[in-house]
Amino acid sequence: MTEDHTSSTHPPLPPTTEDDRLNRLRLLRSRRVGPATYRRLLREYGSAYAALAALPEIANGAGVSDYRPCPEGVAIAELKAGRAAKARLVFEGDADFPSALSEIDDAPVMLWMMGQTAVMSRPMIALVGARNASSLGTRMARKLAGELGEAGFTVVSGLARGIDAVAHDAALSSGTVAVVAGGVDVIYPAENAALALKIAKDGLRISDQPIGLHPMARHFVARNRIISGMSMATLVVEAAAKSGSLITARTALDQGRDVLAVPGHPFDARASGCNMLIRDGATLVRGASDVLEILGDPKTAAPKLPLQQAEQPLQGPDPAAEPETRNLHDTALLHQDILSRLGPNPMAEDQLLRMLNAAPTAVAPILMDLELDGKVVRQAGGLLARAN
Repeated sequence: MTEDHTSSTHPPLPPTTEDDRLNRLRLLRSRRVGPATYRRLLREYGSAYAALAALPEIANGAGVSDYRPCPEGVAIAELKAGRAAKARLVFEGDADFPSALSEIDDAPVMLWMMGQTAVMSRPMIALVGARNASSLGTRMARKLAGELGEAGFTVVSGLARGIDAVAHDAALSSGTVAVVAGGVDVIYPAENAALALKIAKDGLRISDQPIGLHPMARHFVARNRIISGMSMATLVVEAAAKSGSLITARTALDQGRDVLAVPGHPFDARASGCNMLIRDGATLVRGASDVLEILGDPKTAAPKLPLQQAEQPLQGPDPAAEPETRNLHDTALLHQDILSRLGPNPMAEDQLLRMLNAAPTAVAPILMDLELDGKVVRQAGGLLARAN
């Protein structure tokens, strides 16, 4: 796209849908702008175009003098690469965006999708587990995924080797969603290439990462919140005490979803995570009938979502409101106070506000400054931590 600098007495035309989507993608891909900051900027400035224009000044106020938003060419290249891969970009609020996912804290703003979005019209259940699964574990996963699919559920998993791959394969005929950690067009691990192609044809592959991105360790944790967030329950089949599957289960609990687990022998390390979940209150599952007893008829069941206030519609600043004044000395003190209370261990924003004894409206712009300056990082679930 090129800018027309010809002078005119006519008012500028409003941005087209295509222009707005490009600007939204640019805003999201801008340095240090995650989902929470993205939403805060849109609420404050009313549009992605206005937020992009304001970013350098916001960053400058936070002490970053050389800040530049994501270049237009980078976003255009991602859109072209997505079209070449036959993927669709779906933003929060679009008809195909999973409604349950939009209700969680730190929900992704957009998703790249490849395949049949119709599979998301049925109630969804996450089925995850160990990569180095036992033969009994894979048999159990296959049976559960097949029977739950026949009962009317769409099976969601992470396309990893082991339990994930078996669950996807067993649910191909009934409907399955693979949430991948890298770009939606990047197949990882390579051994699941044939399965990934089948899912893109008969099921659905999704990701909130840029097209072409090869996954790194941190991407898998962020991916897990999507797996549990779009599902009404998470079912774990074999998981070690410290594993990604257990992270997914705990994320599901934080999101107000049901957690179910298949028990295993106490001597098998691959079952220790599931046994811990059951000890701590997860529902013990012996077969699909136990799942149906808990969740009910999938043809009439609705996701159990945490009670939250609906997000206010995007709008610009209220012209009748008092203009915000930010004394530089007070702002610097609040910067120091926030940083002194945050450490490497993540903290909930509500807890920080209570410690500061400050209103959210006063702290939010300061947190945005610190995020853009790279001093504070916002993690999955909206948790805050001080950057290393």
